[in-house]
Amino acid sequence: MASATASFKASDMGTLQRTWAAFDHVAHLRPIRNEEAYDRTVALMNYLLDVVGNDETHALSGLLDLVSELVEDYDTHHYAIEASQPRDVLRYLIEMRGLKQGDLAHIVPQSNLSAILAGKRNISATLAGKLARYFNVSPAVFVPT
Repeated sequence: MASATASFKASDMGTLQRTWAAFDHVAHLRPIRNEEAYDRTVALMNYLLDVVGNDETHALSGLLDLVSELVEDYDTHHYAIEASQPRDVLRYLIEMRGLKQGDLAHIVPQSNLSAILAGKRNISATLAGKLARYFNVSPAVFVPT
C-alpha cells in the first residue's frame, strides 16, 4: 500500500498551499469548536445547498459533503436529542395538532388512550402502525427504546 504522501509531488504542495490560502480567505473552514464557527459553517452549508442542490456532479458537491459532515458531527455532539417515551411522543403530536383524546377514537378507544398516556399501557405494534399513518410519522417513534 502506497503512503498518503506518495500521491503528492512537491509541486502539488505549492499549488495546494496557494489554493488553500485563497479558499481559506473566503470560507475559513475549520473544525467547529464553538457557536460562532457553527453559525458560520451552517451559513456556508446553506449557501452551498442553494447553489449545488441535488446535483452530485456539481463542482462544489464535494465541498458540500465535507461541510455537511462537519455540521452533522457538531450537531451530534452538542445538540443530541434524547430518546422520548412513545407516550410522550404521542402526547406531543396530539397537543401540536390541537386534538382531544376523542379525536383519535377511530384509531384507539379513549380508555386505552388514557391508559397509554398515563403510562399504564404500552402501544402495541398494530396501534403504532395506525398512529404512524394518522400522524404521518415513522412507527418507530411509538416503539420503546
